Formats: sequence, C-alpha cells, structure tokens
Amino acid sequence: MKKDLHPIYFTEAHAVCACGNKFTVGSTKEKIEVEICSACHPFYTGTEKVLDAAGRVEKFKSRRSKAEALPTKEKKAEKAKTKVKDEVKAKAETKTEERVGEKIEA
Repeated sequence: MKKDLHPIYFTEAHAVCACGNKFTVGSTKEKIEVEICSACHPFYTGTEKVLDAAGRVEKFKSRRSKAEALPTKEKKAEKAKTKVKDEVKAKAETKTEERVGEKIEA
C-alpha cells in the first residue's frame, strides 16, 4: 500500500460563518469559511418566508373546491345506470307498440 495516501484529518478544525458565528468541526482543512450556518439559515432560525408566486396556493384551493362540488364517481355511475335503464325501457315500449300495431293490422 502507498504511504501518506490519505489527507491529514483535523479533529478540531475552526469554521467561521459570514454572520460571525464560530464553531469547531472535524475536517481535512484546518480553517473553514462558510457563507451560511445553522445560526443564520432561515430554516433553522424560523424566519423562513414562503413564496407564493402568482397565487398558486389560491389557484390550488379554488380547483380543489370546484372538484369537491362536482358529483362523485359513484353518483355519475348511478346516473349512467339509470340512463341506460331508461333507454332500455324506451326501446322495449317501442317494440311492444310495434307488435301491438302488427297484431291489430293482421
């Protein structure tokens, strides 16, 4: 195996954030400079802002309410069944009327 293949690991490397926060971490570099840390990141500080571009949340809510107002699949299926039944009854009535008309003429 090759000697000195792995870099030196510093168990107490000093990290400095742009906000001024300093902390100690383990790294292969002795000094680290970062732009953002847990002390200034909006997610961790609770100052996170939710961006609602073009009212997308409102659009979603309006579409959701419209969808809930529409009849459900079960109601649609039930209406379709009754429509088919009505059509079958109408065809049966016309056939019986035709047969009755044929008997009268005969």
